Order: sequence, then structure tokens, then C-alpha cells
Amino acid sequence: MTHPTPDQGRGAHAAPVIRLQSVQKSFALPNGEVFDAVHSLSLDIQQGDVFGLIGKSGAGKSTLLRLINLLERPDAGRVFVGGRDLTTLSRSELRDTRQNIGMIFQQFNLLQNATVFDNVAFPLKIHGRHSKAEIDARVRECLVLVGLAEKIDTYPAQLSGGQKQRVAIARALAPRPQVLLCDEPTSALDSETTRSLLETLRDINQKIGVTIVIVTHELSVVEVLCRNVAILEKGRLVEQFAVDAAGDAERKTALGREIDELVRRREREARESRVQQAPAQFGAQELAYV
Repeated sequence: MTHPTPDQGRGAHAAPVIRLQSVQKSFALPNGEVFDAVHSLSLDIQQGDVFGLIGKSGAGKSTLLRLINLLERPDAGRVFVGGRDLTTLSRSELRDTRQNIGMIFQQFNLLQNATVFDNVAFPLKIHGRHSKAEIDARVRECLVLVGLAEKIDTYPAQLSGGQKQRVAIARALAPRPQVLLCDEPTSALDSETTRSLLETLRDINQKIGVTIVIVTHELSVVEVLCRNVAILEKGRLVEQFAVDAAGDAERKTALGREIDELVRRREREARESRVQQAPAQFGAQELAYV
């Protein structure tokens, strides 16, 4: 599969790579009550985007993410990924289609008794469509992509939390998915490791054009990584906007206003940094003519 660049497929008339049409999901609680996790929600995500889903605890963001690959089947509505309605597929068809949808989790979910190589190779081996040489080449390619080529024979217990998450990313990328779903991938990591992981995800998006959908409660993750964001409240989509469009419109939610403020702060700091660097650069130019 040839991946599009991040800018491909974003035209006004391009079909979205992910389309949720009036999806609903409820859960029966132990006390007999029903919890409505997602209320008749519709959402389009374009090919090559980095899209954030945020909201307070219980807002329905993780449930919505799991509806995209039908780890949770909607009670109503339709789910399209790559133009296919996943809700109409047979079990075997859905299993094959999920090869197009990678997923990484908060707790890594690595096979502890398997090497890094075997963890990354796992999704390729279980489908039995690849030769040993193809698997070996693809595993090495994915480990280079996440900066862990030298850890190929290492076991998860010997890795840091950030390295484990990178292995999980490499495993998710191994089948060459069009979409990568991320469920709170940085919440178990410290701030420095989080920054490094976000740089890795941004680099992957730019290099191979994979669409990234990330659930997070950290607004800084949205501000640093995402191009677009949707804010959920009690299972409803209440606001959606381009992250860099700070000041273009009055935000409806407190979270939206906080993201705008983070963007403005970044822009102010970038301007101040350029101003501080300008005299030094000018001085160097003067010296060159002395």
C-alpha cells in the first residue's frame, strides 16, 4: 500500500477516511440503569489528519474511538473507514478490514515473553499472508520509524515506558494501516517522554500520511500534535475546530478556550524568540563584513 502524504485527500470534495453517521452507544449498568455513552453523533475525519478527541471523564471519547474500529459496536448509526461501512461486514470481513486500522493503548499491551521483533511481527504472522523475509523487512522498517532499531532482540521488561509505547506504535503500523487510533497513549508517561513520543507520532504522520485519531485528557497534547479537535460532553459533540485557528471564532466550551490560549501562548513565545535572536543574527552579519 502506498500511503498518501498528509496534504492529500483534504480537498473540499474529498471523501473523509473516517465517517461516523448518527452513531449511538449505551451500556447497561449493574444497578439496572442505562448509561448513554454516545448520543447520535456524526463526525468526519479527513485522510492525513491528526485529530484529537477530548472531554472530561465520562464524556464518551474512548467509547467513540472504539466505535471507529468496532471494538464497540454501535447500537445505531453507521461507521465508514476507507469508504467501507464496517457495521455491514461479516466477522471475517471485519477482521481483514481492521488491518487497515491500527490501535495503541494506554498500557502498551505488549507480549511480555516475546522480543520486540516478535511483538511487532505479531499482526503480520497471525494473518499468514507474509513470508518470513517480508515480515523481517517490515519489522525492521517500523522499528527504524519509531527509533528503536537497536532494541529488536530486547524483551519488554528491559524497556522504559516510552520505549514500550514506541514498540506498540511500530506493531500498530506493521500492517500498513490507513488509520492509527490512539487511546490516551501518553497518560502513563512523564512529560519529557510524552514530548518525545508526540514528536514520533508527528514524524510518522508527516512521513507516511497515516491518519491519527488520538483520545487524550491533556490539552497540551492537542495543542502540540493535533490539527483538528472535537470536544465531547456527556456523549455529545459540542464543538469542533482547527487547533491553529485561535481567535478565528468565539469558542463554545471552556476546553476550547483553553486550547486557544495555549496556541496564542505558543505564538507569543515564538515571536519573542525571533525578536531575541534577531540582534545576534544581525551582529553576526555585520562581523562578516569587518
